[in-house]
Amino acid sequence: MKALMHGAATLLVSAAAITGVVSPSVAQAQDGTELSSERDKVSYMVGHDVGRSIEPIGPDLDLQAFQRAIENAFAGGEPLLSESEVPAIGQAMMMRSAARAGQAPEGAQIPEVAKDKAGYLVGADIGRSISPIKDEIEVKVLVQAVRAVLNDEPLLLDEAQLGSVRESFSARLKEKAAAKGQANKAEGEKFLAENKAVKGVFTTPSGLQYMVLRQGSGPRPKPTDRVRVNYRGTLLDGTQFDSSYDRGQPAEFALNQVIAGWTEGLGLMPVGSKYKFWIPGDLGYGANGAPGGVIGPNALLVFEVELQTIL
Repeated sequence: MKALMHGAATLLVSAAAITGVVSPSVAQAQDGTELSSERDKVSYMVGHDVGRSIEPIGPDLDLQAFQRAIENAFAGGEPLLSESEVPAIGQAMMMRSAARAGQAPEGAQIPEVAKDKAGYLVGADIGRSISPIKDEIEVKVLVQAVRAVLNDEPLLLDEAQLGSVRESFSARLKEKAAAKGQANKAEGEKFLAENKAVKGVFTTPSGLQYMVLRQGSGPRPKPTDRVRVNYRGTLLDGTQFDSSYDRGQPAEFALNQVIAGWTEGLGLMPVGSKYKFWIPGDLGYGANGAPGGVIGPNALLVFEVELQTIL
């Protein structure tokens, strides 16, 4: 399912690039429904793009469940499906989509799928994908557009209008991201300038700052090594964005496959150590930030890391 939805997520994040000035005319359907505000038009454009991206699996979706899952994702609620249900539902949906396209293996048994659960699964994925722009979205209008696309109904915006909304929305998002990036960079630089004077804080030539919380006695990993670590990552304001502790198991990865601040920082740590890192934006996710919207452009990152072993 994740492979199927990846294209949708990519399309949504790029096509719904956020906030724009739209045509002053009011779009109107045959039943008199109007998109009278910019927010409505942006929501409809995003819904149109969502609908196009999920057309192959549309027949299997309950759109009420789909809407509920998006709203739940926006609110940061607990998943509406258990993790154990996801693989089977995703596989069933892919098989059914392949069968409708005439691409299922000959003689294959085409499984049934509960439409409400399919709606929860796809809605949750879409909700997470577009959560960075949730403040710009009216979910009911988004789902209205999805329904129109999936049911091949007349649209409230034609292709030219959709393109205009999408283009201006993208331009405004870029402006907002640039302003946020500048603010984050200034905030990070101010913090690091003050933090370097704190007892026990060391600053490397790259600008990485660290503190030794517990010094180990093992070897230090090289950039090409794989390691096993426990860690917790937060923003400067304390917002947690990741934690292996919360997942209940350490993480394993190669040091040359992570952000530069991690590659450099873990290279300083003997096995058995626990360090705290303050990673400037240019050693983290840079001017683009990280997918998902929690880590913004040029955000300074704070990590507590325990290096358990070199694999």
